[in-house]
Amino acid sequence: MAPLKLYGMAMSPNVVRVTTVLNEKGLDFEIVPVDLRTGAQKQPEFLALNPFGQIPALVDGDEVLYESRAINRYIASKYKSEGTGLLPATPSAKLEVWLEVESNHFYPNVSPLVLQLLVKPMMGGAPDPVVVDKYTHLLAKVLDIYEDHLSKNKYLAGDEFSLADANHMSYLLFLSKTPKAGLVDERPHVKAWWEDIAARPAFKKTVSAIPDHLPPLPSAS
Repeated sequence: MAPLKLYGMAMSPNVVRVTTVLNEKGLDFEIVPVDLRTGAQKQPEFLALNPFGQIPALVDGDEVLYESRAINRYIASKYKSEGTGLLPATPSAKLEVWLEVESNHFYPNVSPLVLQLLVKPMMGGAPDPVVVDKYTHLLAKVLDIYEDHLSKNKYLAGDEFSLADANHMSYLLFLSKTPKAGLVDERPHVKAWWEDIAARPAFKKTVSAIPDHLPPLPSAS
């Protein structure tokens, strides 16, 4: 089988969300660089893959997909028998709930912190303290709910690692690299859950492939 092609930047949290699942499945894939700094995601070549001009996009044979969560659901379903089983054998209401919680409550409050505290400084900017304070408060409230849930469940959807956990891992990783890592560390059940899932061999492989700095911009021709 030809390697899957994942279009994006290797250090993008939304790309890492997908590489996390690809590695859990043990699938061969290639990251095709799309440099947001040069506007490559708005060029016709990439818009043919994702008309919304956002990374990532995945090409699997004749299938072209975009939206990282949809890509992950596709991978987990199509390659269900390979690697880690990320979907339960029977439909799980708890899994569906926590997939939605990630999308509607965790992501909207963690992503502004990662942008302000990690991405902006990397690009030469400075965090906005008003935005940081706002989303620190909001994410803390969300993680209080996680703390309660994880005091009664080993993983988000129950006793087994699942797609619900995997979809959180990229932003938890990038949050851990900011001054707000304490939002996780101060909540013992959230911390234990994060340390557990972060220690997975597939995720270590994912992390090892993330560059620690932006690549140089291409020279003008």
